[in-house]
Amino acid sequence: MAETKAPRGIQSIEVGGQLLLALVHHGRPMALKDLAREAGMTPAKAHPYLVSFIKLGLVEQDGGSGPYGLGPLALQLGLISLQQYDPVRLATPVIEELAVQLGHTVAIAVWGTRGPTIVRVAEGPTPVHISMRHGTVMSLAGTASGRLFATWRAEDAQALGEPPPDSTVTDEVRAAGLATSRDGVVAGVSAAAAPVFEASGRLVLALTAIGPTASFDTAPDGPLAQRLREAAALLSRRLGR
Repeated sequence: MAETKAPRGIQSIEVGGQLLLALVHHGRPMALKDLAREAGMTPAKAHPYLVSFIKLGLVEQDGGSGPYGLGPLALQLGLISLQQYDPVRLATPVIEELAVQLGHTVAIAVWGTRGPTIVRVAEGPTPVHISMRHGTVMSLAGTASGRLFATWRAEDAQALGEPPPDSTVTDEVRAAGLATSRDGVVAGVSAAAAPVFEASGRLVLALTAIGPTASFDTAPDGPLAQRLREAAALLSRRLGR
């Protein structure tokens, strides 16, 4: 039987890619010497790669002379990757139906490089005066989505270095199977988020409803919470949970 050869690549791209992998692994900006060391090369060798990555938008340098971090193109690629993730495609028609049923805006949040990130939004009939566009990163302690991820992906949440919600909050979220936020980040705006799990039991996304506090039911045993949990449970079963 003839031996199958691996496809031929471009070595310089693979070498330079080690710098990007180091930035992703550490999740924070790094000085040139530290970044080069993590990528297994000298600073003199790493610098030309970084200059090219900056021109492409894959890397940016703080102040032109500070540490290097992931650039806008890298973040855009990451967001597109999140949007193409199968559970997101599966959940997209669900949030559109929920927005009609609940009368509120419903979004999909997934775990991104900077925390819980909105990747899909189905607008409800009631206007919400808060940013809920694609790419919005939600705080861990102040939002329903953030509290949900801080509860079921605690290690990832801790790695961000952002203050997590109080343990009492995460205990309540786990017991209710749902996270809520009433006048949390913005006065007059409330939210509820239900977890969707994959086959391994890992939280992969949140179904998050958001609306004006005056007309938004945050009761864990209320009809809105029940409908969110039912939709999330159905998606979890479809993902093999």
